[in-house]
Amino acid sequence: MAQASNGSSSTNNLVVPKANAALEQLKYEVAQELGITLSPDGYQGNKTSYENGSIGGYITKRLVTLAEQQLAGQFQ
Repeated sequence: MAQASNGSSSTNNLVVPKANAALEQLKYEVAQELGITLSPDGYQGNKTSYENGSIGGYITKRLVTLAEQQLAGQFQ
């Protein structure tokens, strides 16, 4: 596994660190829409892979939609 530049073993580093709060909010919104309760302390180890994958998949889908809308607005 590749090491992150800060010495951490996580590769989930944000390209835009200021987006962290918005992404956290999005995670809780998506989980609520899917009927999944997230732990307020951030520990999600008690969730199934399916639940965690569903949240991540829907977040990705929403982010791609936002990017497509921004790109479409640039080229009109």
